[in-house]
Amino acid sequence: MAISKDKKRAILAKLADAFQEASSIAFVGFSKLTVKDASKLRTELSKESVRYFVAKKTLIQRALADRGYTGDVPALPGEVAVAWTTEDATAPSRGVHEFAKKLKGALSLLGGVFEGTFLNAEKITAIATIPPMVVLRGMFVNVINSPIQGLVMALDQISKKKQ
Repeated sequence: MAISKDKKRAILAKLADAFQEASSIAFVGFSKLTVKDASKLRTELSKESVRYFVAKKTLIQRALADRGYTGDVPALPGEVAVAWTTEDATAPSRGVHEFAKKLKGALSLLGGVFEGTFLNAEKITAIATIPPMVVLRGMFVNVINSPIQGLVMALDQISKKKQ
């Protein structure tokens, strides 16, 4: 069934607002995705403040053209959805990537927008493997703490030998 022009304008406005506020965008290809799995995906993504919206490719491409991102728009074959967030820039691609592992072929990352540049599927998948900011901070603290901890352990051993 065809979408009316008013409905298309509303979808285009929603996409334009989403792309304007987004810190990153992931283009999601979905095939053979059941309604139950789609609901689970939305729930998982919403836990990380990621929004998920399905729209026609032509409307997505029109909204992207208005934003003026650099690079070439990645190929968007099949059915396409958009995942975006205003917070953690790696969250949309990471959330979709993690959920796609569970479904084995029903979901895929087709590309995305990161820091104002279009990225292909390989690059957005590489971004998806970056740990969340909380984990990165923990890793950084561990790196800083490691030499200090080693020194304390060495001094403790020296004090035990002297006793």
